[in-house]
Amino acid sequence: MTTLAGSAPSRNTAPIDANDATHPGDLAPAALRAALHRAADLVADYVTGVDRYPVIPKIAPGAIRAALPSAPPQSAEPMDAMLADYLRLIEPNTTHWRHPGFMAYFPTTGSGPGVVAELLAAGLNNNAMLWRTGPASTELEEHVCDWLRQMVGLPAGFHGHINDTASISTLLSLAAARERAGLDIRRRGMAGRSDVPTLTIYCSDQTHSSIDKAALTLGIGVENCRRVATNARFELDIDALERQLAADKAAGCKPIAIVATIGTTSTTAVDPVAKLADIAAREGMWLHVDGAYAGSAAICPEMRDAFAGWERADSIVINPHKWLFVPKECSVLWVRDPQLLKQTFSVIPAYLTTTESVTNLMDLGIQLGRRFRSLKLWMVLRSFGVEGLQQRIRFHCDMARELAAWIEADDRFELTAPVPFATVCFRATPPFPAQIQDQFNERLVTRVNAEGPVFVSHTTLKGRYCLRISIGNLRTTRETLRTAWTLINDHATKLMSEFGAAH
Repeated sequence: MTTLAGSAPSRNTAPIDANDATHPGDLAPAALRAALHRAADLVADYVTGVDRYPVIPKIAPGAIRAALPSAPPQSAEPMDAMLADYLRLIEPNTTHWRHPGFMAYFPTTGSGPGVVAELLAAGLNNNAMLWRTGPASTELEEHVCDWLRQMVGLPAGFHGHINDTASISTLLSLAAARERAGLDIRRRGMAGRSDVPTLTIYCSDQTHSSIDKAALTLGIGVENCRRVATNARFELDIDALERQLAADKAAGCKPIAIVATIGTTSTTAVDPVAKLADIAAREGMWLHVDGAYAGSAAICPEMRDAFAGWERADSIVINPHKWLFVPKECSVLWVRDPQLLKQTFSVIPAYLTTTESVTNLMDLGIQLGRRFRSLKLWMVLRSFGVEGLQQRIRFHCDMARELAAWIEADDRFELTAPVPFATVCFRATPPFPAQIQDQFNERLVTRVNAEGPVFVSHTTLKGRYCLRISIGNLRTTRETLRTAWTLINDHATKLMSEFGAAH
């Protein structure tokens, strides 16, 4: 299919005043006000009516670019035309992550309070690289990260700041681990040095690919990111880790960090963090905890058994833009030693020197320019309150357990992983050889997603193709879940006939 999806329904079309004559291309105050009102209506209509669209637009690659002019405009265009094109080209032809039927990957809703905060932050257009260039941005970020620390039950002593994604938060943590190894890499680098041993990082074979990207970015190398085998529950195997560590030390390597995951990407498995903390302490290694997805669940006290030992970590990351309904991008990184981050990253040219004894966020990572990300986290936490967020996380976990029960009660399907949070992995088990079963499940995912009401994803576990449903959208209901399960059942029945005839 090469055509674009149908245009969004036409909304308020009152003309917007002309551009600012004094500053061509910008909007005059009245025109800005009219455009913002129009945009607010568009966003509100979209948020409340997103389920009128299929979750995935029914278009082919290249269709959107083919509908755009090949060259940039030579003269100014009216805002009316741009908003009309938004309704025609953009809104109908995006994948709708806030759709209640979005159950793929890890859902991210971007709740209303966060959307309002994004608008306000865009209006301020603040760059909080220094305290001086963003006093409110800097202090709110530190404060709201400490609110979240209290909410998830971490002890005082962790300092938090916000990055765009967990990939960057993890990169910063592992860079600090490399700095703490005492090899003077910040000043001298790694290339051409015979005195720098092979540095190694350890994680499970279920750990997110951002660990590999951090290893290649930091010059450690992907092959020195040791992916340790997991047990039947997809948790890092401690005995396998000990064997790998012993072999690496015997070969002259220098282990610098362990990455433990609470809520792995495929199955949301929980690594044995307390045991990993023991090993890290014994070996003098950095312990980083990736709680990008499941860390938010720690706001529920009854779920904190899964987090035992994470308070001993050197760094922890949680993404409020996943399960706390904050719009992207908002990844909170806590570290025990912010001075070590500063030691790792701080570079201060003369034009950025200051006299205040304050936090300058530019010193804590690779970014100089920084968006005002804390405003949306602040407004979401205040709008929902801790109790409101707990209620929604518990509801999502309840629905996941309900789906797991449906799967276990149907002898045509099987669960392929435990369900500690709100993500369910399973597969159909038709009476065919393994390779044909995998083809069956792959076709099943494709057929279900082509329908439109829901979007589910897949993964590979123990070499087998599996379906994967993650429940985390604010507007997902039991009716939504029942729709997904009905579609899966209906298409499984049809495929049984097709595959049975062919095989």
